Amino acid sequence: MRPPAAAAPAPAPPAEARRPRFQRQLPQQRRAALIAATIECLKRYGHDGLSIRTISAQAGVSVGLINHHFPNKDELVAGAFRHFNRELVDGLKAAAARPATPAARLRAFLEASFSPPNLDADVLAVWVVFWGLYRHSRPIQRVQRETYRDYVQLMRTLLGDILGKPGGGARGRGRAVNLRLAAIGLTALIDGLWLEWCLEPGGFRPREAVAICEGWVEGLQRRAAGWNSP
Repeated sequence: MRPPAAAAPAPAPPAEARRPRFQRQLPQQRRAALIAATIECLKRYGHDGLSIRTISAQAGVSVGLINHHFPNKDELVAGAFRHFNRELVDGLKAAAARPATPAARLRAFLEASFSPPNLDADVLAVWVVFWGLYRHSRPIQRVQRETYRDYVQLMRTLLGDILGKPGGGARGRGRAVNLRLAAIGLTALIDGLWLEWCLEPGGFRPREAVAICEGWVEGLQRRAAGWNSP
């Protein structure tokens, strides 16, 4: 795979964005606005969008106000990471909640995984920044553990429903389908296909990515059925 292209230098924010907008807001509203401004800066400027001055200009507030709501830049970016990830995962959960059957729920989840807003160059730009910070930022590491655990649990539930074993693994002949490992494996497959598509959109179609994942799950079902045969 080709590495992502280097981010272009951040242009100066428009004049209207540089003028502070002195609007009184509740603390949670102000924090939400600062997180939204941070995400927008990362989408526009990549790593250059991590500048507190760039974020303050985008939000239309002073640097001091950002420092008032977040103890340091790492905590602000970690808050943006948590919010960004939660929005994406909530969209996947909503898509998977609508169908009536386990197979249809999994398909809806996969189709949402390979549809906008997930398949978006701006989304990849934000993730690249978060990944770059992971090794050296404890707040980012903490949020990554939380969000990854929740995502894998969602995947585990979907696979458990497919296998008819929501509380554990499909068992038989002294062997079992380990749902935790299966969820990790499918998560890695989805992530890999998503990244490959973002780097080279012409390589395959989103529906082909869905078919690859469904084929992987069908193989899991066949193994589980074979183990359960008398």
